[in-house]
Amino acid sequence: MTLPILVTGGTGTLGRALVPRLKEAGIDTRVLTRRGRAGEDGVRYMTGDLATGEGVADAVEGVGTIVHLAGGPKGDDDLARNLVQAARSRAATPHLVYISVVGADRIPIASAADRMMFGYFGSKLAAERVVADSGLPWTTLRATQFHDLILTVAQALAKLPVAPVPRGRFQPVETDEVAARLVELALGEPAGLVPDLYPTSAGRGCTTRPT
Repeated sequence: MTLPILVTGGTGTLGRALVPRLKEAGIDTRVLTRRGRAGEDGVRYMTGDLATGEGVADAVEGVGTIVHLAGGPKGDDDLARNLVQAARSRAATPHLVYISVVGADRIPIASAADRMMFGYFGSKLAAERVVADSGLPWTTLRATQFHDLILTVAQALAKLPVAPVPRGRFQPVETDEVAARLVELALGEPAGLVPDLYPTSAGRGCTTRPT
């Protein structure tokens, strides 16, 4: 019998695409949420807060895999650290699957302007290191930015009196494609840092490239 899978950030953009796929695969799925919520067929919502660690140990109890999607513009390493601490407090050692971003290890962050525009990348890289050093079996996938994120950044820049123009090329990927790849990884063996996930040149579907 397959052990349950816990999803953090399961009510967010990527989580809303991932959880139904796990449910369709017949996986007993738990979703960590800060607010209580009634469960549904195949999905159980567990109340807990990664920022404080409250309730997280109960959520990870007995799971075979944790898919860690929760995060924000900063502090991802603290969230990951609290999750790892809770997971390691139990006798089992669940497979920890983490979603990061392409370029997390390549975007230079030196100035205040860099931190304002690209601090997200530094936060993701710090969380990657927490996962890799956790002592748990782990897999990390770096994907390009979602279309939703590009839109959010553009809307934020449009509110400024003078908008800086980001340098570099963006290759937004469909959220559902990332969710499909995460299901494969969650149901597979721990693989460490797997090839990056990019959209295809045609704009439909995805392809992986070595890091």
